Amino acid sequence: MYNPYFFNCAMLIYIIAFVCYLFFMATKKQALGRFAYGVILTGFFIHLMGLLLRWWESHTTGYGYIPLSNMYESLVFFSWAIVVVYLIVDIRYHQRNIGVIAAPLAAITIAVTSLVRGVKSDISPLMPALQSNWLAIHVITCFLGYAAFAIAFGISIAYIIQSKRGSSPRGPISWLPSLQTLDEINYKAIVIGFPMLTLGIITGAAWASYAWGSYWSWDPKETWSLITWFIYAAFLHARYTHEWRGKKTALLSIIGFCAVIFTYFGVNFLLSGLHSYL
Repeated sequence: MYNPYFFNCAMLIYIIAFVCYLFFMATKKQALGRFAYGVILTGFFIHLMGLLLRWWESHTTGYGYIPLSNMYESLVFFSWAIVVVYLIVDIRYHQRNIGVIAAPLAAITIAVTSLVRGVKSDISPLMPALQSNWLAIHVITCFLGYAAFAIAFGISIAYIIQSKRGSSPRGPISWLPSLQTLDEINYKAIVIGFPMLTLGIITGAAWASYAWGSYWSWDPKETWSLITWFIYAAFLHARYTHEWRGKKTALLSIIGFCAVIFTYFGVNFLLSGLHSYL
């Protein structure tokens, strides 16, 4: 029986990191920022150990697959991918304070594995359609895209809150980044996520051809993935050609992530199709 000790430990560390980031943003002390970064990095490596352990245990049971095949495994990978995207943003754009958004998102995603009915953590044999090398390529690219969109979603919520506070007598929230910074990070996160989602859809089509003999069958998850792609394509198009900024793009980012969540959860639990096994 699989023991999710490493994932539970990572969730606790992400919660601690969130608290540390709150103190960092409230005090602006760089030492606290470095400590918070160290905490979330620790959670990242413990989380990675959990993923590798599950991979190894799948081999010991004789099934031998990368742990990305069901809702439980995709959720824990999704959580880890959120931290990966945060680390990329921190290294590339030096935006350490975004950890206050990434850490709770990562913790909540792991917590969902215990809160949502039907999410089973047992290691079981793969159905024939999943026994393909396309599984890892498709799921990894999709969830890296989803993770970037999750960061953009959190940033957009922060933007809306900061915008409303800025127009009130109390003024903007001092420990949140400026509206300009939030808007720019929202854009950059989607720039990371959109190509990943595009690759996910392309590799998914290749996998569908291998598994079912057709590149596209208008399965509910395929359809909603395409809808999600169009929303983020509209975001980038509006930004490039119409110079949309601020609240408009924040709202579009929120709408896009709602489509992501429906593609991920709604299709699985509300609609039947070829992807319902996830």
